[in-house]
Amino acid sequence: MKRRKILSLLGLALATGGLAVACSNGTTPTATTQPDPIATTAANPVTGEQLVVYSGRNENLIGSLIEQFKTETGVDIQVRYGDTAELASAILEEGQNTPADVFFAQDAGALGALQKADRTAKLPEDILNQVESRYRSPEGEWVGITGRVRTLDYNTNLVSPEEVPQSIMELTDPKWEGKIGWAPTNGSFQAFVTALRLSLGEEQTRQWLEGVQANNPKVYPKNTAIVEALSRGEIAVGFVNHYYLEKFKAENPEVPVAHSFPNDVGSLVNVAGVSILENTDNLAASQQFVNFMLSPQAQEYFTQETFEYPLTTGVVATKSLKPLSDIKYPDIDLSNLDDLEGTLKLLQETGIL
Repeated sequence: MKRRKILSLLGLALATGGLAVACSNGTTPTATTQPDPIATTAANPVTGEQLVVYSGRNENLIGSLIEQFKTETGVDIQVRYGDTAELASAILEEGQNTPADVFFAQDAGALGALQKADRTAKLPEDILNQVESRYRSPEGEWVGITGRVRTLDYNTNLVSPEEVPQSIMELTDPKWEGKIGWAPTNGSFQAFVTALRLSLGEEQTRQWLEGVQANNPKVYPKNTAIVEALSRGEIAVGFVNHYYLEKFKAENPEVPVAHSFPNDVGSLVNVAGVSILENTDNLAASQQFVNFMLSPQAQEYFTQETFEYPLTTGVVATKSLKPLSDIKYPDIDLSNLDDLEGTLKLLQETGIL
């Protein structure tokens, strides 16, 4: 795959300062030699192996889970923490020489980039079937661990539930001038715009961005700042990921902000997910790691500690959250959220970046 294509897949123009990357021409294995599932349970651990995980999820978030996995399985695990896009770039640069066995990404776009570069292995059905099909790779080469929903949060003192837009398309109406908050440099916002491009096409997405821009939205560096601004009444509505407000409400249940779930791509469900690298020599331990992250104990941890949506069938999200099954958004292959370069170009052309 050509260098230009890899840059397009990862959208590194801003995220990583335009790092040059390359990949091998290896083919995707089908994991036909899968380990005996009985031999890879916590009660029958794979021992004597060293598993290397590249994690775009930070140590404060998953460090305790990693330690629990080591204790329960006996697998010696080494973790390299870093930015998701930079780690994906490193895997492509390292090619067949990468020490990584598993990639734990913060978003599906990075997983899709590695899949399209033939760097990921097909996961066995017993892993894939633990998660609904829309939250895993159609090709079976990555699986979502937790879900993150885009929401249009609003200040309940300024906007009534009846006034909240049912579609993000309504935000081009002049009545929202000066009342909108967004974070164009934030990766989650850019993934949302990428999904918008996939759903509506380039021209309609451009028109929507220009329409919102004409309403003079207030610009913030990240989601947390938007929720803070909402709580102060500085803005009436803001584009965020759902769990930021949940964290605020855990500390102050009286904060005057509520979730709204538009009936379109404004309620996109992105995932943090895992893939196994096609060059791994530790397939059994790698699959055991993925199974552990999909286990009820790990899913409950994410639900309680990060307020993310569990994706394993049978594990229930925090009661304050709208069920995933009730959230309506276009059916999008999340692997295709890899084209961040095109999104960055569009945001620059519209003067938003």
